[in-house]
Amino acid sequence: MRQILVATIVFAACCHLVEAHGVGSTPVTWNREISRLIFQRCASCHRPGGSAFSLMTYLDAQPRANEIKDAVLTRRMPPWGAVKGFGSFRNDLSLSQEQIETISRWVDGGIRRGNNPRQAPETPSFAAVSSHDPVPTVRVSGGLTLGKAIALDGLLPERVPAGQSLRIVAVLPQGSIQPLVWLHDFDSRFSHPFLFRTTLNLPAGTVIRGVPPSASIGLITVAK
Repeated sequence: MRQILVATIVFAACCHLVEAHGVGSTPVTWNREISRLIFQRCASCHRPGGSAFSLMTYLDAQPRANEIKDAVLTRRMPPWGAVKGFGSFRNDLSLSQEQIETISRWVDGGIRRGNNPRQAPETPSFAAVSSHDPVPTVRVSGGLTLGKAIALDGLLPERVPAGQSLRIVAVLPQGSIQPLVWLHDFDSRFSHPFLFRTTLNLPAGTVIRGVPPSASIGLITVAK
C-alpha cells in the first residue's frame, strides 16, 4: 500500500511539472516574439516616415497594446481585406490565428518587454523606393467570359461598395471552379493587389463570376 501511495505522489508531481512547463507557460515578450511580428507584418506602414503611427520600439507599442490587440482580433489590421484560405497569395501580410493569439497573450500577460534585449531582432531599414501596383489589363464589372486564354497573376479591386462581400471565382469551360478571392470587410482606403502564389492559366470560355455591376475588379495578366 505504501509503495502505491508513493508512486501516486510521484506521478502527481510529474504531471504538475509537465503542466507548469507546458505549451503556453512561457510569457510572451516584446523582445522575443512581438517585435518580430511587428517588423514582418506592420512596419511597412507603422514606422517613422510611414503612413501610420510608429510601432518600431517597445516604447511606441506599449501604450497602444490594447488597441493593437483589438485591431488584430477583429482582423482590421493588417488591412488585408480577404477571407483566408480562399485563394493563395504571395503578398499576404495578414496574421495567422497563431500569431493573433500570440499578440493576445502578450497583452493579457502584462505587455512584457523582456529582460534580454539581445533576443530582439535587428531593426529593419526601409529604402526610399518607389513602388507601383501592377496595372490590370482586363476589367470585370458584372461578370465576364474570356474571349481568349490568359495567364492571371492577380486581381486589383478598383471599386468595391462599402459593406459588400465579393466571392470571386473562375468557372472553367469544363465546369470546374477556381477560387480567386473572397473580399470581406475590404477597406478601399487600403486598396492593394491580390497577387497569386502561382499564375493561373485560364482558357478561353472561362467565366469570371462574383463581381456585381456596382463593383469593378481589374485582372492582372502576364504575357504567356
